[in-house]
Amino acid sequence: MNTPKRTRGLLKIVGKAVALGTALLMAVPLDALACTQIWVGPKLTDTGDVYVGRSEDYAPRHPKAFGVQEPRENPTFSSDESNFKWTYTGKTYRYTYVRDLPSGWDNRTDAYPEAGTNEHGVSCSATLTTDQNEKIDAADPTGNANSNDPSGIGEYTIPDIVLGCSKTAREGVKLLGSIIEKHGAYDNNQVIIADAKETWLFSMVSGHQWTAVNLTKVAADKVSVNPNIGRLKFKVNIDDENECLHSANLVKTAEDAGSKVTFDDGTFDIASSYGLENPGASQWTRYAQGRAYFGKPLQAGEFTYTNGKGVTAVTDPQLFFTPGKTGITLFEAQRATCTRGEGLPGIDANQNPVYAIGNNRTVEAHMFQIRKGLSSDIATIQWQNLSRGEFGVFVPSYSALLTKVDTKLFPTNGQWSEKPVGNSERNDSVDAAMDASLDDGSLDYTIMNINTLAYNKRKAIAKPVRQYLDALQKQVIEQHKAIDAKMKTTDAAKRSELANAAHAAISQQVYEKAYKLLGEMRTWLLALREGKVAPGSFVASDFNATKNDLKEPLRYSAGVAEQLNAPDIHSFDSVSEVKAGEKIQATALAQVIDSDAKSAKKITYTWYAAEGDVKVAEGSNAKFDAPAKPGTYKYYVVATNTVNGKTTRKDFNVTVKAADAKPGKTDVKPGKTTKPDSGKSSKKTMPKTGDSFNVAAVCAAGMLGVAATLYAYERKQRAGR
Repeated sequence: MNTPKRTRGLLKIVGKAVALGTALLMAVPLDALACTQIWVGPKLTDTGDVYVGRSEDYAPRHPKAFGVQEPRENPTFSSDESNFKWTYTGKTYRYTYVRDLPSGWDNRTDAYPEAGTNEHGVSCSATLTTDQNEKIDAADPTGNANSNDPSGIGEYTIPDIVLGCSKTAREGVKLLGSIIEKHGAYDNNQVIIADAKETWLFSMVSGHQWTAVNLTKVAADKVSVNPNIGRLKFKVNIDDENECLHSANLVKTAEDAGSKVTFDDGTFDIASSYGLENPGASQWTRYAQGRAYFGKPLQAGEFTYTNGKGVTAVTDPQLFFTPGKTGITLFEAQRATCTRGEGLPGIDANQNPVYAIGNNRTVEAHMFQIRKGLSSDIATIQWQNLSRGEFGVFVPSYSALLTKVDTKLFPTNGQWSEKPVGNSERNDSVDAAMDASLDDGSLDYTIMNINTLAYNKRKAIAKPVRQYLDALQKQVIEQHKAIDAKMKTTDAAKRSELANAAHAAISQQVYEKAYKLLGEMRTWLLALREGKVAPGSFVASDFNATKNDLKEPLRYSAGVAEQLNAPDIHSFDSVSEVKAGEKIQATALAQVIDSDAKSAKKITYTWYAAEGDVKVAEGSNAKFDAPAKPGTYKYYVVATNTVNGKTTRKDFNVTVKAADAKPGKTDVKPGKTTKPDSGKSSKKTMPKTGDSFNVAAVCAAGMLGVAATLYAYERKQRAGR
C-alpha cells in the first residue's frame, strides 16, 4: 500500500477547504469525508435492543486490522496527523480495535482504531467526519486549519483514549470533552460512546466546543442516518444533563461568531448554529437513501434534485426521524450500512452516477447490538465487517470479554503482507482480486476480493453473490442465539474463554464459506471471459435457491465446542490376547465433547506402549507387533483435538502368550523319543506354523528335496523382514 504519511489528515484539510470555498464537493466526495452513521432506537427494533454503528469509507483496497489492545501503564497518547499529546496516569483498560495498517503512518501501529468495546462494556464508534460553518470557523477554527502545524485531538486517537480510560459511557464523554476544551479538536467529528445503560452522540462542533446527546433518552423511538452532515437538526434541553452534556462556552461561541440560531420556542439550535449549510450532493444523496431505506423517504418539496448529481439540497434536514416501520431486525440494521438507494428514481447508485452509502470505498463497517438488562460484560455484541459491507459478512464478538483473536484470520497489526492490495489501495484492481497466489488466509482480504469482483462485474455476478452472502449472514445471526443463551448461563469467570472460542469458531467458518465462494467466483469469471458461461448464470455451489439458504449449514455451536473441549472416545475395540510375534490390533473412534460427528475429522490418534511411553502406532486403526516375551502388557491411545490440543486417553491391556511350539527334529535315532522344541530360534530354525506353506510338509522333513525347499523358503522369509 502506497499511502503517504498523514494522507487522511491532509484529505480532511483539503476537504474542509473545498467545502467552504467551492461546490466541487457536491459532485463526488473526498474519501475521508464519506462515512455513514446509523442509530436505531430500542423501541423500533424487534428485540428491544439498540443498534448503532457506522461504515468507514476511504479507499477500495485499504485493509484494516482487528485485534485486542492490552492494558498499558501510564501511556502517552499522540497523533501522527497533529501535534496532539496527552498522558494518562494509571493502567488503561483492555479493548478491541479496528486499526489502519502502519505503512501510511510512519510504521506506527496505533492509527485510526475506529470501533471497539473495552473490558467494562464501553463501546466507541469513531468517527463520522462532519463540518462547521464559515462564521464558526473564523471564531473557533479546528486544529487542521493550520496545515503547517496542525493541532488537537482527532480520529487518529479518540477511540484509544475513550476505550482505554473510561469505565462508563458518560465518563468517556466527559473525558473527551475536557481534552477538547484544553487541547482543541483537530477536525469536526461525531463519535458514538455507549455502554449497557446509555448511548451518547458526541459532536466536536468547533475547535474547542462540543456537545453530547443522550440518544437512549431523546431518541429511543427514532432512527438516525447521518452521512457526514453537521447541520442535521435536533432539539434537546442543554440544561438537562440526562439529555445533553456540552462545553461551557457552547452558546457563547455561537453568539460571538454571529451564527446563533434558535427554534421557534427559543431552544438553542446547535446544528444550525455550528454546521455547514450545504455539505454537498454526495452527503444529501446518501441522506435521502438512508431515509428511504427505513421507509421514510423525503417527499416532494422537501429536497432538490439535480440531474447527474443527485439530491443537492434538503429544506428541513433532521437528525432523527420516525421510520415507516417498526420491528427492525439486526440484519436490516446491518444492511443499512451498505444500501445503494436501490429502486429510488435518480438516486439508485446501480443505475445513476451518484454516491451511495454502500460504495466501493468502504474499508470496514460495524454495528453494536446493545441489550438491556444484562451485565456490562455481555450486554454489547460487536458485529464487525472487515472491508466493504455490500458483499460482506458481519462477524459477532463479545468484545468486552475478548482477550485474543485468530492471528491467521486477523493478522497482528504490523505483521500484515500488503501484496494482496495490488499496485494501489485506490485502484479497485480486478486483476489483484483474481490472483489466488496473493491469498494469505485473512478474512479482510477475502471479503475485499469478493467485493472487488462483485462490484466491478455487477451485471454479471453481483445478485447471486449477494443472495448467498445474505443467507450466510442470516445463519450467523440465527445460530448466534444459541451461543448467546450459553453465554448468559456461563459463570462470569469462564465467559472470556467462551467469548474467545465463539469468535474463533464463527470467524473460521465465515472465512471458509467466503473463501470457497471467492474461488468459485474466480473460476466462473474466467469461464465468462472465455465465453463458456452466460452472464447472470453464476450460482454458489453451497446455495439452495429453493430455500434461499445454505446447502451446508454453519456449525457455530459445534465449532465453539471444538475450540473448548477435549475428545470423547465413544467407541473402542482391541484384541485382548495374542501370541508372541503376532500383531496387536485396536480401533478407537472419537468426536469432540458437545460437538457433532463432523468434529471427528479434527481428531488424531497416537498409540503407546505404557512402559517407557513408546509410540507404537498412529491413526484410528492401530496394528503393531506384540512383544516376543509372554505376559500382560499395558497400552494406551491418545485422541487429540487438533483445534485446541486437548487430549483424552484410553488405557487397555493385552495378554501375550507363548507362540505355538515349533516341530522337533525328524531324524531321531531308534529307541529314542523326540523332545519337544524349546521354542528358541536359530538361524536355521523351522518356520512357524503360521507361515504360509502346507504343514503336511513337516511330516516329510526328512526327505532331502523337501528339506532343501524349506531351507530356501526360510532364507527368503528372513530376507524379506
